[in-house]
Amino acid sequence: MEWLDWLQEYLVPFLPVLVVLTVIIVVLAVTDRLLKRRWREKPEMQFRFQMIMLALTFCAVLALILALPLSDTVQGQLLTLIGILLSAAIALSSTTFIGNIMAGIMLKAIKSIRPGDFLTIADITGRVTEMSLLHTEVQTEDRDLVTVPNLYMVTNPMKVVRPSGTIVSAEVSLGYDIPRTRVSRLLRQAAGNTGLSDSFIHVRELGDFAVTYRIAGLLEDVKSLISARTKLREEMLDALHGAGIEIVSPTFMNTRPIGEDRIFIPPLAQDTETSTVSHEEVAFDKAEVAASVEQVRKAIEAVEKELEALVSDDDDTDQEAIQKASARLEARKEVLLHQLKAAEERRKEAEDSD
Repeated sequence: MEWLDWLQEYLVPFLPVLVVLTVIIVVLAVTDRLLKRRWREKPEMQFRFQMIMLALTFCAVLALILALPLSDTVQGQLLTLIGILLSAAIALSSTTFIGNIMAGIMLKAIKSIRPGDFLTIADITGRVTEMSLLHTEVQTEDRDLVTVPNLYMVTNPMKVVRPSGTIVSAEVSLGYDIPRTRVSRLLRQAAGNTGLSDSFIHVRELGDFAVTYRIAGLLEDVKSLISARTKLREEMLDALHGAGIEIVSPTFMNTRPIGEDRIFIPPLAQDTETSTVSHEEVAFDKAEVAASVEQVRKAIEAVEKELEALVSDDDDTDQEAIQKASARLEARKEVLLHQLKAAEERRKEAEDSD
């Protein structure tokens, strides 16, 4: 019969392909449904779901090629082509991947930044919360977390605030009728009230209508950097207004249609404004936890170095003192290990809350 011959000639060789294709469709559909149902309320598992489906699809393509009624030579050529395409895709994408890894190793090696440090890179300003081989996580002043690739970190200028202190400054323009020495004394007073040490004054510009002054000082507690910048400007306002000095442009004085005896200084408030929560406590909560973990680790490293120095001491004349010092350092290390464990738990809780 002709139709049996046709089936035997054209359909029978493709039966394995049809069976494999049917099995592939069923497996992919069932897997997709089961995984979506299982991880419906876990959006963080989306990446794992995509990787599983991608791996299954790749295996399905290989199985389909092996099931095709083709010669071994043609099948080998198809598998070779897929291998070449896959290798090319990995090679092209691995350039950035490996670059980020090498940049992460470089950042770890030179130790230019640590968790908890303030930094500015491009238009990103904040505190480091986490450092990995591929990326660095920065918490901004708005409490948001920004993931920065390590390759971007090493290819752009990066400004890091030193833990030992940084310069906080502010500028103000005042008229030529105000003596420079008086302005210098008032601005230094404002810097002192802010908690800045070694304050200094710069005359930045002699404009057509006003002189621009810059007051700056050393802030040793860098954790309060943002609050210190605000407080410095507040103290400048209070110092200058308290001395009867208007902070307005002289051209403004020439155009205001009011009496010349009117001055623009707000009345002194009866109640001082107080706040129990600082900006840094709210904005950099995760960075603060990361900084505390890093500080405890550094303290443990310092204790271990002291212990190594005691062990390497060959002086047998004072072994009793060495034993006492070693016991004291061991006790100190034990306390620090408990602190490190508590800090790690706080950091894990902060990550889980995100």
